[in-house]
Amino acid sequence: MDALVAAAKAEGHLNVITLPSNWANYGALMKAFTAKYGIQITDANPEGSSQDELNAVKQLKGQSSAPDVVDVGYSFAVTGKAAGDWAPYEVANWNDIPAAAKDASGAYYADYGGYVAIGYDPAKVKVAPTSFKSLLTGSYKNQVAIDGNPTQTGSAFAAVYAAALANGGSLANIAPGVSYFKSLKQAGNFVPVEGTPATVQSGQTPILIWWDYLLASEVKAKVPSFKIVIPSDAQYAGYYDQAISASAPHPAAARLWEEFLYSTDGQNLFLEGSTRPIEMAAMQTAGTINKTAEAALPQVPGSGSLQLPTTAQVTTAGNVVAQQWPSVAG
Repeated sequence: MDALVAAAKAEGHLNVITLPSNWANYGALMKAFTAKYGIQITDANPEGSSQDELNAVKQLKGQSSAPDVVDVGYSFAVTGKAAGDWAPYEVANWNDIPAAAKDASGAYYADYGGYVAIGYDPAKVKVAPTSFKSLLTGSYKNQVAIDGNPTQTGSAFAAVYAAALANGGSLANIAPGVSYFKSLKQAGNFVPVEGTPATVQSGQTPILIWWDYLLASEVKAKVPSFKIVIPSDAQYAGYYDQAISASAPHPAAARLWEEFLYSTDGQNLFLEGSTRPIEMAAMQTAGTINKTAEAALPQVPGSGSLQLPTTAQVTTAGNVVAQQWPSVAG
């Protein structure tokens, strides 16, 4: 670590991309990293998507402004590995990351996550939704949105996966999720725009299907009465993944950033952003978890057991969504 810190300080800079300051507490994480090591951070395109990150790695390769590290949805991490974009690396706390949440070669590894949830503004939504089924059958005309195109955005892709689980699908069969959103649109309930905190606040999309932690940290900040429920018919957990660019202009700073994120301090900062850090179970066992932040997380119906799709399942699901989503968006 001493050698890594010295090398990273000599580089003196870190390029990250698509990290909004209010997303998973990244603003606090970046400030804490700079305060600890004196390394300045450039955060490019903070409101971008996982696909934007993959594009930047390729398009800016060889330039000093290229991303050093990425934080992407799982399917995009898999795509990046297949393209040879990532430099394998194992952090010191590697063994505290569940095997299902990391690539065996060290190409990518989950950092934080949560559950797909339904958020709604009770001032505009008179009957509280409790499930995916309720959104389809209830009186929610022109009220329901997801946060973008699931072929481009990891969180929207997760919403389709969750809908599949609620409608007879599985981690190996995402097609019922696409069919669900097609039915939701035909019912007049689905609003085919990118749902954001602003669209919720304006009333354009008073119901938003998104990660529970983003509904809590981003939407509830604008709409204090906002309610968040993990649907009773689908408990889909998903995690974002870290990866180091194989062509990172600051390779030592990139690795030190990963060490910081997976340290107890970094993981607790993720938790303070209403996310579930990937080392949560290990921290509970060790007694190092922030218990106040842990208690504030939304309750998960049922067992809340962690079930993550395999690489093959995500690859297949991504292909299905790419082929079938135009029937929803068109």
